[in-house]
Amino acid sequence: MTEPLIQLSGVTKAFAGVRALVDGALDLYGGEVTALIGENGAGKSTLVKVLTGIHAPDTGSILIAGKPVSVTSAADAERLGITAIHQEAVVFDDLSIAENIFVSNRPRGRFGTVDWAKMRSEARRLLHELEADLDPDLPLKSLSIAQKHLVQIARALSHDARLVIMDEPTAALSHREAEDLFRIVERLKGEGRAILFISHKFEEVMRIADRYAVFRDGAAVGAGRIADTNTEELIRLMVGRSVDQIFPKIEVTPGAEALRVEGFSHPTEFDDVSFSVRRGEILGVYGLVGAGRSEVMKAVFGITKPSAGRLVVEGQPVRIERPADAIAAGIVYVPEDRQHQGAVLKQSILDNISLPSLDRFSVAGFFNRTRERAVADALAKRLQVRMSGLDQLVENLSGGNQQKVVIAKWLATEPRILILDEPTKGIDVGSKAAVHRFMAELVAQGLAVIMVSSELPEVLGMADRVLVMARGRVRRTFTRAEATPEAVVRAATDA
Repeated sequence: MTEPLIQLSGVTKAFAGVRALVDGALDLYGGEVTALIGENGAGKSTLVKVLTGIHAPDTGSILIAGKPVSVTSAADAERLGITAIHQEAVVFDDLSIAENIFVSNRPRGRFGTVDWAKMRSEARRLLHELEADLDPDLPLKSLSIAQKHLVQIARALSHDARLVIMDEPTAALSHREAEDLFRIVERLKGEGRAILFISHKFEEVMRIADRYAVFRDGAAVGAGRIADTNTEELIRLMVGRSVDQIFPKIEVTPGAEALRVEGFSHPTEFDDVSFSVRRGEILGVYGLVGAGRSEVMKAVFGITKPSAGRLVVEGQPVRIERPADAIAAGIVYVPEDRQHQGAVLKQSILDNISLPSLDRFSVAGFFNRTRERAVADALAKRLQVRMSGLDQLVENLSGGNQQKVVIAKWLATEPRILILDEPTKGIDVGSKAAVHRFMAELVAQGLAVIMVSSELPEVLGMADRVLVMARGRVRRTFTRAEATPEAVVRAATDA
């Protein structure tokens, strides 16, 4: 049997007495992709930081090619051939592509000065290897997220990396860009490099990985070959219990029409978009990056203004010029970017939940803090927010719990129509299940839910109808029975 290229064993790490890693173990093989799987808080990030020298382990060992090594700094990791490509591209926007690739190992000339010609030449060679048609002198700020990922991969190759860590690398990529990334991963495997691939998307894990390692509560709880397992088993290992129903759909007979959008258009984003959603119904909105899904929903909520079209709420035409008008009409929007648009990270859970509905807690000019706390506490408990208390800062919550707080914030306004834009993006399977259960409960209570999602299993599992968009237009609307994966993808790719 092939020996692991890199081995971690008995690794522990504690912060202020709280153990983030408990006897962590991980084997990584050259020429293979190992998927690191676990819920938020499982210890994945701490493990990556140990590997990259950001955190020194309290106990345990790291072996490379069978020899013990010390990784106490980023420079150590770099010297040993360990590099990481993060979900948020770690690059310098005002520097050129070549400068970013060689930011820590610039080639030097005879007198110790930077050899700019050699740096550009080597950058061009590395980009050519990745089939990236980019000018090394271009500034990073002119590139797309996918292109910035390519620059990070080129940087890894410049160090002759033996281990490349990819942390949620496809989170902000289109379907085509993700396919391009997967081809590069295959090339890196062919060169004998070890790949540690971190993703919440099981379809990616099952497709790209050769092996898996599952962590739960800071400890390794399972590892093996992908060919010998399945999604259900991986989920069971992650959450410590069997998940019989990933998408807990409750069958509800839809009621009256809650919202109708007629002929919505925008000069650059979308054209002639029409749809409706009824009380007690989940309308799934699917499309690839650039389809115009989020842009339409922002116009419905009053963030942007359409050039044409009208809205009808429960049979009455409404005019929405700004979000306050939408909230007054019973429409709320949970944005995709929870950290920058959805939550105020420096404020408490309590303050975030009550922020858009402060008038509900004011009577005759007096603010009822007791009622505010009671409403926030009830919503936090219903959404199973893992917290030390309502006064905990949102920035100290995991991504999944931040998302639950954002949803709770808008539910506090008692809406009739709830728009969820990528409600489970980047959160773990346990948090996803909690959000899905709550969505099912809301429609059972008569709310109308519009769920924008790029995760096809989520759309097919939760939606009563599926509206598919491509290039800013509605291509087709499917009933639940008609919405097969093949049919939906065919419509979304405009095939």
